[in-house]
Amino acid sequence: MTALTSAVAAPEVLDRCRALVRPALREAVGRMHPWVGEMAAYSFGWCEVGGRPAVASGGKGLRQALAVLGAEAAGAPGRAGVPAAVAVELVHTFSLLHDDIMDGDAARRRRPTVWKAYGTGPAVLAGDALFALAVETLAVTPTGGPEALRLLSVALGDLVRGQADDLLFAARPWTGPRRVRPGEYRAMAEQKTGALLGCAAALGALLGGAPPAAVTALDRAGRHLGIAFQVVDDVLGIWGDPAVTGKPVHGDLREGKKTLPVLAALDSASPGAGRLAALLESAGDPAEAAVLIDEAGGREAALAEAHRHVTAVESALADVPIAGGAADDLRSLLAFLVRRDL
Repeated sequence: MTALTSAVAAPEVLDRCRALVRPALREAVGRMHPWVGEMAAYSFGWCEVGGRPAVASGGKGLRQALAVLGAEAAGAPGRAGVPAAVAVELVHTFSLLHDDIMDGDAARRRRPTVWKAYGTGPAVLAGDALFALAVETLAVTPTGGPEALRLLSVALGDLVRGQADDLLFAARPWTGPRRVRPGEYRAMAEQKTGALLGCAAALGALLGGAPPAAVTALDRAGRHLGIAFQVVDDVLGIWGDPAVTGKPVHGDLREGKKTLPVLAALDSASPGAGRLAALLESAGDPAEAAVLIDEAGGREAALAEAHRHVTAVESALADVPIAGGAADDLRSLLAFLVRRDL
């Protein structure tokens, strides 16, 4: 699916960057109110309810790695990007806490979500505290200045707009003039998913001393990556292996989510598009819907869309003079993000 290849194993890159960022991230969370800090630690997978250490850690740390590699791409040591990694990871976690409440999701990473474990009000408070801590983290970083806060603010504004559109999509019909078009979905995915990925790489580069053109190029690369990442997530949400994805089979279809494979299938000239629309409108069998989406070309169109944005990532990176081994590490990580288990 992608030409982004490297001899460097992406899991090794992720492990290295997480190890570099983890002490600073834990130190930042440790400055929070103890109860709020416990909820934050729970959301990161560090502890259970009540503060007992958790057996498993949290997610992959993709945004952390992009920030560290952004700094290294500028020729700086990876530690120069750590404040950016901490700030973006705090914002990402804040967004997940609030997203889970808005979507009514009861579980994340096979554990109760924060609002289910602690209550809705406490989870909102924890999210607010994480957001405030992210801003403080950048504000006290001497190398970033106003431009670092501007980059974070732009990403936050886009994230909110993307989330707003995503929520509004749920109330729009599957067919007719008010239906969600694939182009609208792409714009939403760039804002909701791509903005923070681009911000992570751009902030890391900024703190590493990169020139403005390189910062802009890395932000652009991250935004295209976000669309590709979200589209792949959509495909996995319909056809992925639950043992790998951690999501129930056909989960997105059961929830009636307007993902790109579905929207592309409905927009196709295939005879199956009409049958699919009728099935979706009647909340019919998700397994049958998955077959119709595939027959109408939805999966193929989605993967082609992801590939186009991977190519755009490559083009953006070609505009950046990347220092040393950061090029291999960055391309390995980018390939991993969009390849996963397709």
